[in-house]
Amino acid sequence: MSSDSAGAAPRSTAPPQSDSHAATSQPPQTGPAPTRLDRLWGRALGTPARLRAWEIGAPAAVVLLAAVLRFVNLGWPNSLVFDESYYVKDALAMSGLGYEATWPDGANDQVNAGVTSGYLTEPEFAVHPPLGKWIISLGFLVWGRADPFGWRFAVAVCGVLVVLLTYLIARHLFGSVVLAAIAGLLLAVDGQAITISRTAILDGPLTLFCLAGVGAVLLDRRWLRRRWGERMPGGPYPRPWARPWLISAAVLFGLACGIKWSGVWFLLGFTFFVVFTEVRARRRRAKEVVEPVGVGERAGLVERADGVGRVAVGGILTAALMFVVAGVAYLSTWAGWFATSGGSDRSWAQQPGNAWTAPFAWVPAVIQSFVHHHIAMYQFNVGLSIPHGYQANPLTWLLYTQPLSMYTRTTSVSGGGVGACGASVCHETAWLMANPVIWWASVAALVVVLVRFVLRRDWRLGVILLGVAAGYLPWLLFLNRTVFQFYSIVFEPYLVLGLALVLGMILGRRTDPPRVRMFGVGAVGVFLLLCLAVSAFFYPLWVAAPAVTDGFIDLHLWLTSWRWE
Repeated sequence: MSSDSAGAAPRSTAPPQSDSHAATSQPPQTGPAPTRLDRLWGRALGTPARLRAWEIGAPAAVVLLAAVLRFVNLGWPNSLVFDESYYVKDALAMSGLGYEATWPDGANDQVNAGVTSGYLTEPEFAVHPPLGKWIISLGFLVWGRADPFGWRFAVAVCGVLVVLLTYLIARHLFGSVVLAAIAGLLLAVDGQAITISRTAILDGPLTLFCLAGVGAVLLDRRWLRRRWGERMPGGPYPRPWARPWLISAAVLFGLACGIKWSGVWFLLGFTFFVVFTEVRARRRRAKEVVEPVGVGERAGLVERADGVGRVAVGGILTAALMFVVAGVAYLSTWAGWFATSGGSDRSWAQQPGNAWTAPFAWVPAVIQSFVHHHIAMYQFNVGLSIPHGYQANPLTWLLYTQPLSMYTRTTSVSGGGVGACGASVCHETAWLMANPVIWWASVAALVVVLVRFVLRRDWRLGVILLGVAAGYLPWLLFLNRTVFQFYSIVFEPYLVLGLALVLGMILGRRTDPPRVRMFGVGAVGVFLLLCLAVSAFFYPLWVAAPAVTDGFIDLHLWLTSWRWE
């Protein structure tokens, strides 16, 4: 815990002045700590060197733990699991041809046996954009194409970076190393985050780019505050194209769309956040009285720059710039499709009867084919409704009633023998599900965050709620589509941020009555230990190692809906 107001919810809408001077990371200037524990902690961080070591050591420890849980034995299971059957094979073909290609029957067995060049030249209809598969292929450069470790390496890196970004965003929002470390720790040990990171599918990279885009939006807000509010008080509002973090956010959201189209909801949601906060800031500044400095028209300049018309135009320009930059970034992910001639629908417009007629006959054939391919992708994704044993209705996601078994191998020893698990029948299973304690506590905390936001209108809480909304609410429009619980990974970091905030409220401040303070510290400590214990308990089922018995599996089936065949 920190030496003073560890974890207390933010009381103002202004971001911390400096992370190195966060109130929860240095001893206060008003009197001794009221509890012995706080006094000891204050002494432990009593010098700048120790404080700096804590600020560096806490995230380093969290990231190291995340890396260990994701990289150790990453090559197991040593075969394609679940949707790796699509994305690893697509990545293999793309690394050789530049586009997704079809594979012959029995291709999974060939790839599992190390034969990774058996793809054909005919295009495979890809239902998602290419970037996620290009990211998977990066692992081939380091570990080779035939090694399952190489298939998953790049996605595991994305998973570790998600934990790091969650820590950094929490530090930015809350100004507390303690709360940031708690947020990073909870995501580091969560089963859904671990299993997604250890599987070569698209949702891990998607989560990273969406989260990085949100982080860039927050940095843009801080950049504006420092440049416009402190260095240039009363000056003209910076042009959107002169804001480096805004451009970075748009690029990252565009790249997220280049992994899965669901990234567009983060682009829309956080573009709204940027424009809304910008308009509020400019209208607020327009009402301020600025004293003349050197030039007697200084006050008039502020009023003209922030008039109603200019504010509206400024907001429109900001939104338009974000969409244009994101669109360019998205198009760049299709470079392989444009550069080759064999991709899915690449030559559609050249086929008899397909080319557009007047008034659009002038459109280049490659653009016509590109648009047609996107229409086909859209129709597939919207209309996908194939019954699946593990599909989960989005209405039940927050309850986490339907996890998914990605891999199961059962071995048995006849004649009364004993297998590796100590019984005659042993199972190795990779179960894609969250730590239930972390998940359910995060959902409960989300309610607290929502109520607190309604009462206080704190923009930090709005960021958390917007992250959840962008990742979750759009799926409620597709209740008839075949979807899975693990799609929720894209908004899980924001759930964890909300949980960290509520745990900070329970921790309280060093100025609280000693009994209240010690109760809060004890309650949070017990909760974190419980989360770690549950993660250790479920870990063998998340990574398919070691082999376990039927009885061990039964102990983990807390809900009847968790059972799988």
